[in-house]
Amino acid sequence: MQQKKSSWKIGHTVLAGLLVLLMTASWMLPFSTEAASSETEIYFTILHTNDEHSALIPHSPAVDFHPEEEDLTVGGFARLAHLVKELREGKEGAGEPVILLSGGDYLGGSPYSWLALAGQAPELALMQEIGYDVITIGNHEFDFGPEALARYLETAGYPEATTPAIVASNIQPPAQHPLAAVGIQKTFILELENDLRLGFLGLLGEDAERVALYTDPVEITDRFEAATAAVQMLKDNGAEIIIGLTHAGVEEDRSLAAAVEGIDIIVGGHSHTALEEPVIVDDTIIVQAGSLLRYLGVLELAYNRTTGTVRVRNHDRGQPFLLPIDDSVPLDPITTTLINVYTRHLNALIEKMTGGRFSDIMDIVATSTFSLSYKPPLTETPFGNFITDAMRLVGEQKTGEKVHFAFQANGNIRGSLIPGSMKHSQNQISFYDLANPVSLGSGRDGQPGYPLVSIYLTGDEIRRVLEISALLSDLLGDAYFLQVSGLRYTFDPARAILFWVPIKNLPIPTHRAVLKAERFIGDGIQGGDPADYVPLSWKDETLYHVVSDYYIASFIPWVGDRLPRLRVIPKDRLGNEVPLEDLIIIYDGAELKIWQAVLEYAANQPVAPGLAIPQIPEYYAGTGNRIKEAKTIPLLLWPALALLITIALIIFLRRRKRLGRTKAGIAN
Repeated sequence: MQQKKSSWKIGHTVLAGLLVLLMTASWMLPFSTEAASSETEIYFTILHTNDEHSALIPHSPAVDFHPEEEDLTVGGFARLAHLVKELREGKEGAGEPVILLSGGDYLGGSPYSWLALAGQAPELALMQEIGYDVITIGNHEFDFGPEALARYLETAGYPEATTPAIVASNIQPPAQHPLAAVGIQKTFILELENDLRLGFLGLLGEDAERVALYTDPVEITDRFEAATAAVQMLKDNGAEIIIGLTHAGVEEDRSLAAAVEGIDIIVGGHSHTALEEPVIVDDTIIVQAGSLLRYLGVLELAYNRTTGTVRVRNHDRGQPFLLPIDDSVPLDPITTTLINVYTRHLNALIEKMTGGRFSDIMDIVATSTFSLSYKPPLTETPFGNFITDAMRLVGEQKTGEKVHFAFQANGNIRGSLIPGSMKHSQNQISFYDLANPVSLGSGRDGQPGYPLVSIYLTGDEIRRVLEISALLSDLLGDAYFLQVSGLRYTFDPARAILFWVPIKNLPIPTHRAVLKAERFIGDGIQGGDPADYVPLSWKDETLYHVVSDYYIASFIPWVGDRLPRLRVIPKDRLGNEVPLEDLIIIYDGAELKIWQAVLEYAANQPVAPGLAIPQIPEYYAGTGNRIKEAKTIPLLLWPALALLITIALIIFLRRRKRLGRTKAGIAN
C-alpha cells in the first residue's frame, strides 16, 4: 500500500512538472491560442447592412446635421464609407478578407428614391463606390414596378456591372421581361483572397412579398424550394460556405434555418431588427443590422476545412456585432462629393414639383417644440392624426367638396416627425424631414409619391373599413392599422376574429370588433367637443366623401373580394361604381400626392409669434382620442354563457319541481 502511494506521488510530480513546463513554454510560442487555431481555420469578416431605404444623408432629423459641428444624427453613406474603409484596412494588415453585403431594400423611403424615376440610381452608385460585394432584392425595390426596377439597374450599369452581384433565388421574371436581362443571379460564388469559396443565395420572404407593391408579372417562387435548390447548386459548384441574403425578417429566417439544411449564415433584412447578438438555429448564424444605416453589422468568422464548420470569432477580440454610424464617424470625402451631386439633382426636381415654392431639401417648412410620433404600434398616433388631417383638409380644399373622412395605414408612415434640436436647427422642420416619412410610391403619372383618391362610401362601408383595419392588423400586424380623420371609434381587437378553422387555418371574422363609431361634423382640426359628433351606424346608406391614398384604396376592396361581408366599393359622388384610376385627385393638371398634402398642410399652419415660419399646433403634441381600445367579453363566451344559464335554469326548475313534490308528500 505504501509503495503504491509513493508511486502515485512520483507520477503526480512528473505530471505536474510537465504541465508547468508546457504552461511556461506556451507564452514563448510565436502564436496565441487564436493564432494557433488559425493553422486549421480560415478567417474572414462579413460587414453587412440592410433596409438602407435611400438614406443617403445623416438623419433623425436631417436638419440637425452639420459637417463641422457635433450633432445627434445617425446614418449616411459618407459615414458608412469611412467606417468600411477603416475596417478593411485594419483587416488587410492581418491578411484577412472582408466582404460587404446588403439584405435588400436599399431603395425607397426617402426623397432621394425619387431620383430613380428621373433616370438615376444614387443608392446603387454609392454602394458600388463603397465596395459592396453581394446584395439581394427587397420588397421596396419594386416600389415603382418591375419595369422601373429594370431601368434602375440598367442605369447602375447592369448587366455589365459585376459588383455588387445581385442574387435573388426566388424572383422569377418572365423570359422576355426587361428584369430578366439585367444580370440578376439565382446563385453566386465569391472566391476570397485566401481561396475560400463563399456561395450566395437570395430570398424575398413571405411577408415582404405580401407588402411588395407592384411585382406582376414577376413570379415569387416558394422560398424553401428555391433555397434548397440553390444550396445544392452552390455545393455542386464547390462552395464551402453557404450564405443566404434574405429580405424576410428574423422569424422567417428562423424558419428557413430550421427547414433548409446547408445554410451556414443568414444576413437578413425587412424586420429592421438590430441584432446585438446573432441568432443561432441548428448551427445557422442569423444576423441583421437594423435599418437606415444606423448600424454597420460586423461578423468575424472562422472556417474549419477539416470539419466543415463555421465559428463566430467576435467574442475572441471583444468585437461588437453592431457598430453605430453616428457623429463619431467622419465623412468620407469622395462619397460626400457624390452625395452632393445627387442632392443638387434632387433639389432641382423638388423645385420643379413644387412650382418653385421649395428649392432645397433643407428648406425650413415649419417649426415645432415637440415631436410628432408615429408610435406605439396598433394605436392612434400624433403623426397619424397630422397626416390624415392633412389628407382630409387639403383634399377638401383641392376638390372643392366637403371631405368627411380620411384614412392612412401605418405601413405607409415611415417614421416620426422630429424637429431640430441643435443650436443651428432648434425646433426647425425641413422639407426633407417632413416629406421623408410619406415619400413612398409613385402614381400612374410616373411621378414620386402615392396619389390621393377622392371616393364616396356609405356609412355602412365606413364601418366595414374600420372592421378591416381591426382584422388585418390582428392577422398581419401594425402595417395594416389605419389612422383616421373625421371620426372617432372604440374597438376591441380581441373581437376581430371569432375563431379559426383548424384544418384550413382560416380565420372567421366577427364583423363586430368596432363597438362604437361617431362622425365628426365640425370644421378644421378634429377636436373633442361631444357636440361635434353624431353616431355612425351600420346600415347607414348615406354617401360620405373619403380621401385616402391610392394604395390603401385599392387594397381595401381586395379584402372584400375574399370576405363578402366586408365588401367596400369605391364610388363617385353620384354613387356610381367607378374604376379607382378615375378617382385620383387631379389639381393644376397633376396628381395630388400625399407628401404634397402633408407639406402644404404644415406650410399653411399659423405663423409662430415673432417668426415668419408656420408653427405646428399644440394639438398634435398628443393624441385626440380618435381610436379607443376596450376590453369586452369575447363573443364566443356569449353562446357558452347562454348555454350555462339555460342549464342552470333547467336544473333550478327541476329542483323546484322536485321540492314541490316533496312538500306535497309531507302535506299529505
